[in-house]
Amino acid sequence: MEVVWEREINVKEIVVSPRPVWKCRGCPMYGRRPSCPPHVPSWDETRELLKHYRKALLVKFKIDTEKFEEEKRNVLLWLLRKEHEYFREGFYYALALFPGNCNLCDKCTFEATGVCKMPDKVRPSIDAVGIELSSIVSLNFDEPVLYGLILIS
Repeated sequence: MEVVWEREINVKEIVVSPRPVWKCRGCPMYGRRPSCPPHVPSWDETRELLKHYRKALLVKFKIDTEKFEEEKRNVLLWLLRKEHEYFREGFYYALALFPGNCNLCDKCTFEATGVCKMPDKVRPSIDAVGIELSSIVSLNFDEPVLYGLILIS
């Protein structure tokens, strides 16, 4: 995993709608992970939440698709570390959003028991909360990349 770039963006550029959430419904992870619908705030709640932020950090990660799960886990951990850095800098409500479902654990206990082993670390997926990633970045599905987002202030 490699950080390609980090861009601070104006939160007003972010489009929130039910469309990404509806796309989630076709995913095999839908309802199986705590970072996925219906276990995350709704797109309406996200729209309201974003009214209380001005800036966010959008991050593009290059990944090796041959080691997708490991690379994605590294992306999630990077986002959590960066969120924590913002917290230490006084941005107490900094909040990371994951690229897709959470895969922090090798074996997800949430799927079987409904209890997450890392509730302090799991964050919602960008799509799961209704954020249209294409509103803030040009997507090219031929690129082996993932995007993360951190709401800062």
